[in-house]
Amino acid sequence: MLPGFWPHPDDEPAAEAGREPVVVVTPDEMPLRGLLWTPPGKRWRTAVVLAHPRADFSVHYAAPLLAAAGYAVFGFATRYVNNDIDCLHELLLVDVAAAVGELRGQGAEAVVLLGNSGGGSLMALAQAERSLGDAFVALAAHPGEGAFMLNAIDPSVTDEADPFSADPDLDMYDPANGWRPWPQPSRYEQAWLDRYRQAQRDRVARLDTVAREAVEERAEAKAAAGRARGTAAWNHLRRRAVHARYLTVYRTLANPAYLDPDIEPDDRRLGSIFAFPDPLDANYGYGGLARVMTARGWLSTWSGLSSPAAMAHTMPAVRIPTLVVHPTADTEIRLSEARAVHAASGSDDATYVELPGAPHYLDGHRRAALELVVDWLRPRVPS
Repeated sequence: MLPGFWPHPDDEPAAEAGREPVVVVTPDEMPLRGLLWTPPGKRWRTAVVLAHPRADFSVHYAAPLLAAAGYAVFGFATRYVNNDIDCLHELLLVDVAAAVGELRGQGAEAVVLLGNSGGGSLMALAQAERSLGDAFVALAAHPGEGAFMLNAIDPSVTDEADPFSADPDLDMYDPANGWRPWPQPSRYEQAWLDRYRQAQRDRVARLDTVAREAVEERAEAKAAAGRARGTAAWNHLRRRAVHARYLTVYRTLANPAYLDPDIEPDDRRLGSIFAFPDPLDANYGYGGLARVMTARGWLSTWSGLSSPAAMAHTMPAVRIPTLVVHPTADTEIRLSEARAVHAASGSDDATYVELPGAPHYLDGHRRAALELVVDWLRPRVPS
């Protein structure tokens, strides 16, 4: 057991749910492994699907609590589990559709798409593109992995090949711009923040240009190789046709809101769930989100200007009953972003609820959050 994560005694229902390993094979023959949680002593009628682009949601904290309430829950790992270097949301849709198809085949009268964290934008995209569900729940869901990156990427980088290059005027970790050593709060002026946010978009746009050029070069070489089959040039063109250029994206944990509590004030603590504890260390250190990506993976998943999984664009097409639950102590998602997801919904039955004091992983608030979800589901899907 990891402290603060499932399983935790406070998250355990009184009756133990059934658990069955399930392997779903997609139409393109990718095996997806997960757990089907079922209510104790009861035949279920509605199934909840849980998935995240790169995380294994088979043992998600919501599963036992929802199963205890009478729902089947299928949490599974997508084809990109623990490795999103080449993550294509277009193929993630195939995974979600296969999981939903499995549950429909097992007799589900209704399917709930539950999107938690990065799974929120995935499930919204799945509904917008494939109309897979009968209800949609966004639980601590950010507005898209690309939208998240647009706020977190470090715009002070001046040379993508040099992880230490920095424009001091755009460095949120420079004392001249308002930074103070951890754990003191920093203070950034609004005019500087406005320039910073624009510079973040500019850096993403530059990365998009590099990625698009790589994708186009590959496509052009593939077309040329097809025309040159049987010639001396064919062998060399083939190499370019299958080549995948990788982007190394340094410094992706630089959201000023992590250190300045006056930026869109809420109940959050200083810092980020991705930093332990100081974001400066994580911004420059090992790991980091989107640190190494294929060109097409960057465009599909982590680009805030190109990824299709942006809830601002998908939510108008999500017309099924929708519940948006936002924890107000979330270090990663601002109140304005959660409220915008709800406001963008295309459903006539859209509900927005805030959980005061709850952090991103809902530690200490999971049972209350899932009771809220269950109360909302009861009149909308069979139980």
